[in-house]
Amino acid sequence: MFNLFKKKTKAEKLNEKYKKLLEESYKLSTTNRKLSDLKVEEANEILKQIELLRNSN
Repeated sequence: MFNLFKKKTKAEKLNEKYKKLLEESYKLSTTNRKLSDLKVEEANEILKQIELLRNSN
């Protein structure tokens, strides 16, 4: 119940975005391979940002 008011950290937000992009990529992989590859590339960029945040802490 108290997590309702807890703000998400930047790493948590990026992690959610990363997961969402991977899910979209998987769905697109059956219909449009180019878009799927673009989503994977975006997800990899976000993963790099997440790693930078974790290394700086």
